[in-house]
Amino acid sequence: MKTEFDEFIQNDLEKQKGIYIPVKAGILERFLVKKTAISNLHPNAEDEFTFPTVGPSYKIISEYMDQIRKNQRLDQPIFDEPLIVEKVRPQGYLLLNGHHRWAAALKLTIKSVPIKIVNVAQESDIRKMIERSNHDKRVTLDLEEIVFRNTDDPLTEPIPGLSKKIQRIRLGIPGLFHYLTKHGYDIWVYSENYYSIDDIKRLFWRYSVNVDGIITGKKKFEKRQSEAAINMRKLIANKYKETIHIDNKMVIHTHRDDPEFIDYKINGPDEKWSANVIDIIETIKD
Repeated sequence: MKTEFDEFIQNDLEKQKGIYIPVKAGILERFLVKKTAISNLHPNAEDEFTFPTVGPSYKIISEYMDQIRKNQRLDQPIFDEPLIVEKVRPQGYLLLNGHHRWAAALKLTIKSVPIKIVNVAQESDIRKMIERSNHDKRVTLDLEEIVFRNTDDPLTEPIPGLSKKIQRIRLGIPGLFHYLTKHGYDIWVYSENYYSIDDIKRLFWRYSVNVDGIITGKKKFEKRQSEAAINMRKLIANKYKETIHIDNKMVIHTHRDDPEFIDYKINGPDEKWSANVIDIIETIKD
């Protein structure tokens, strides 16, 4: 049975059709805007939360409402983490992550909520990434699982420059990326989390390397069934004949015209991880 809140969501989605488009938020806006009026936030038509066949979980919304009330009593922030959003035109922000928390705050008539604005890859960004490349082979890596490291990890790259707040990356990643670029591979990085693609580009630039493709919110990117999302996936699939996926313990080689794949185990100590990966790629090249 459709509730009043279900109708509210569908009405907002109808208003978005053919009018609302994502736009890039400038670095100052992303840095300075940490809160917004809840009326500026819009549900995302590509999120399961808004699907009529799935819809919101009212149990989860109720739990978040209880948590918000508790936090208010303790004079604490209503959320542990901000809602992840992207800027849209003509006004406001589209929810990327946090629909149930947004719904809970809305039901409690919270006036403003914490947000984090990110610029995610759109079809035009993917097209530009691909058009800039003359290569037909790529390497993919997961940012959280493979590239990023905690500050207390001894096997990390030295911090570039004077900044102490920069994201630490795995020892050998710049050398590996330099090798891949030199040998004609495009480098694509992925993350389940949402980061601004310009922040990721800037991060690797600080470490003196380049990445060719950036996809954040990977799980939702793969599930999205809009025409734009399908086109993006087709663009990537049609561009590359070969893909090498690098994991912590494994390198997996696939070919577009062959349903089979070959996996190679990464042996040796962690401090030689990147050198061992390069040895495997040399074997694949041969």
